[in-house]
This record gives sequence, structure tokens and C-alpha cells, in this order.
Amino acid sequence: MLRRIALVGLALLLSACESMQVTHDYNPSVDFATFHTWAWKEPALQFVPNNPMLKSDLTQQRITQAVAYQLDQRGLRQVTPATKADLWVQTYLIVAERQEQVVTNYGYGYGGPWGGPWGGYWGGPWEGYWGAPVYDEVRNINYQVGTLQIDLIDAKTDKLVWRGSAEKVVDKNPDPAQRSAAIHEAVSKILSDYPPKPTAN
Repeated sequence: MLRRIALVGLALLLSACESMQVTHDYNPSVDFATFHTWAWKEPALQFVPNNPMLKSDLTQQRITQAVAYQLDQRGLRQVTPATKADLWVQTYLIVAERQEQVVTNYGYGYGGPWGGPWGGYWGGPWEGYWGAPVYDEVRNINYQVGTLQIDLIDAKTDKLVWRGSAEKVVDKNPDPAQRSAAIHEAVSKILSDYPPKPTAN
């Protein structure tokens, strides 16, 4: 029973890790209604770490297309770098190693097979509280977390005015359609807060 509970806890942990965590930050003193055009600030996408195994022209194409589409939906028109844009846009794909420790408790609880209801508490250190051997198994779960970050920079001041990011456990074996869908979902959720809504006083 205890082992089943531990396994359920492990499943909940992994499920929580797989959900997408979205965060936003911005300068509240900026009037975002004054921004109408945007252009990429090179490099349009930076990979962190700078690893050839992480870099991919296909990934960059998916991210830049998704960002351009979402900004267009929000009334921002893309212009060429040579044109004077209101906003510079730059993105980052960050992959980090994470580790979670899971403890599985093995035991049979009250009235287990060794010693009956009184054997454990009175009978020795290996028999558990009510009569069953109890021990813990500690396991380390290693996984990768990917963070997609989008920065919007005021082209006049070259200052960051808005930032959004989405963090999710990396799927090790996605097919191209799944990769594209995951990127579009992340970009849509990140830019769902743009332009930021003014807070009530």
C-alpha cells in the first residue's frame, strides 16, 4: 500500500514537471500603445548553452515564425531591420539539467506478515511500527527543462520593456509535428499577456 502511494506521488511529481510554467515581467511606466512596428534584433534566437547539439535551423524557423504570427495578431507590424522599428525582438531557448529526488517507502503497515500487530513496535528496529519491515528507497530522476524566453526592447532607448517566458520538461522523442505544436503553444501563452493590462489603482 505504501509503495503504491509512493508511486502515485512520483506520477504526480512528473505530471507537475510536465506542465508549462509561464511568467511575465514588464516596465509599468512604459506606454505600450505607442509601439506599432517591430524587427528582429540579431541574433533573433540565442541557444543557451551554445551547444551544436542544441542548435537547429528548424527550431529557429519554428520559433521565429510563431513569434511573428503572434505579434501580428496583437497589431504589431513587422518591418525590415533597415526600417526604424518601434520594438526590437529577441528570443532565447535555454535548456537546463534538473534533478528530483523521490523516496519510496516499502512496508506493509499494521498487522504485516512478520510478528502480528505487536511485533514491530516492541520487537526490533527492522520490523516497522506495527510489525512489518520498513525501508526507504531513494532515487534521483534526471531530466531536462527547456525555457523559451521572448524579450521586447524599446528601439529608441535600447532598454528591455517586456519579457515573457515558458518553461517545460523537454520531450526526448517528439516528432516534427509535436515540436511545432509545442513551440506554437508556448509562444501563444507567453504573448497572451502582451500588451500588458494596466493594474487597477
